[in-house]
Amino acid sequence: MTEPSTSTWTSNDAPDSGEPFGFQCLLGMRITDWDTDLAVVELDVGAQHLNRSDIVHGGVLTSLLDTALSLAGLYCSVPGNVRKGMTLSLTTTFVAPARSGLLRAIGCRRGGGRGTFMASGEVLDADGNVVALGEGTFRVRRASQSPEGEPA
Repeated sequence: MTEPSTSTWTSNDAPDSGEPFGFQCLLGMRITDWDTDLAVVELDVGAQHLNRSDIVHGGVLTSLLDTALSLAGLYCSVPGNVRKGMTLSLTTTFVAPARSGLLRAIGCRRGGGRGTFMASGEVLDADGNVVALGEGTFRVRRASQSPEGEPA
């Protein structure tokens, strides 16, 4: 079982290197791939992620999707800068139960403009089976709308 990180980062001092922070650390997420229009977030399922039916809680799957989809539209290649945003809407469809092992959320930016973008993605289990699908709309904070981002 993977223990959640004990990091005490806040949104004001989160690194720009793609490291998870705050709630992401609490759940034990790690960002394994992040580039323009794509983000991959992984999580090793532990007892803390299960519901009373011994399957991964839907909130964990939704959080993985929210993180991967939002990051897919917020990549910044400028060292020391970040791009920040917020979720406007998020829809999750639960396809199959997940019980253990590695979960991988893949988010892809699908369209939009400087201020708002849409993304979709999926959560896969360790065998590559789709366990959840998601799509969302995200707002890029005004200071972050440039591809160069803003100073972290």
